[in-house]
Amino acid sequence: MIISTPSDHDEPFDLSDETLSEDVSALPVETRDVTVAPEFHGQRLDRMMAAAVPEFSRSYLQQLLEEGAVTKLQVVCLKSSQKVKAGEVWTIELRATPQSQAFKPESIPLDIVYQDDDLLVVNKPAGLVVHPAPGNWSGTLMNGLLGFDANLMNLPRAGIVHRLDKDTSGLMVVARTRQSMDALVRKIATREVKRQYLAISDKAWTGSKQKTVDLPIGRDPSNRLRMAAVDLAKNSGKTATTHFHVLDQSDQGSLVRCILETGRTHQIRVHMASLKMPLVGDVLYGGSLSKVMPRQALHAEHLSFEHPISGQMMNFSAPLPLDLVGLLQALSLSYNENA
Repeated sequence: MIISTPSDHDEPFDLSDETLSEDVSALPVETRDVTVAPEFHGQRLDRMMAAAVPEFSRSYLQQLLEEGAVTKLQVVCLKSSQKVKAGEVWTIELRATPQSQAFKPESIPLDIVYQDDDLLVVNKPAGLVVHPAPGNWSGTLMNGLLGFDANLMNLPRAGIVHRLDKDTSGLMVVARTRQSMDALVRKIATREVKRQYLAISDKAWTGSKQKTVDLPIGRDPSNRLRMAAVDLAKNSGKTATTHFHVLDQSDQGSLVRCILETGRTHQIRVHMASLKMPLVGDVLYGGSLSKVMPRQALHAEHLSFEHPISGQMMNFSAPLPLDLVGLLQALSLSYNENA
């Protein structure tokens, strides 16, 4: 196996509860020989390993090193900082974990909005988890992508470059090549990928129909399950900016277009809550339950970016799912996609 050029974005989703102490005795052990490519000459062993076996987290690979499961010419290496040389053959004894077993193809229907040799655009339904994690080791978008295109097995995270919450519907772009993946990650980091969402609150909007919320977001100090607007002088967090434009309103609620400048975890949900306009169904951030809408009323409606290879401008829109259409009717709201 020859591994490709490293990237700062190689690291798979790291699950803190993944350990070798799990009961995996019934799961297979795989011995994988890895030949160091010229691009990795002089790199650290742990960095090379992370690129070679992207289905495992770096913390897990570190445990393999400590357990003596990594050898060169049958000599055990325990140091992650050891430098590797082009042409060397390293043997890694991979001991299966739930995470690695989850990195498998499944036949899951996907709404593919667009595809070419370099990327896919997917319209994710609400309820579909993006990638495997504790409690959701199968049936995820990642599993479906691997079932759709077996070549995605060679990419970290099966080409997934950004996320949507489980209960958020809408558009996602997925890379199909390493060159495309690296370029898309850079574009997201430099805010060249434009994302628009539709959000519905059952509160009446007050004040200007156009507002910008510029509040840093970090882990809620009082509830680790939530994110929160935080004071960076007192708490860790990252800057976050969202622009809001009211598309329709009634005494029963408001339909709001949300334009992200940044992409923090739960950003729209936190910023809407900061305006006293929590999303319908978003109980975690103060939203009310609805018989019509059993999930948070948030939909990624529009995605635009410059194609990472051709340079062509790409624009995609996803229609409102039926549950959001029903909620609009219940709140006496209307939606004009051209607004």
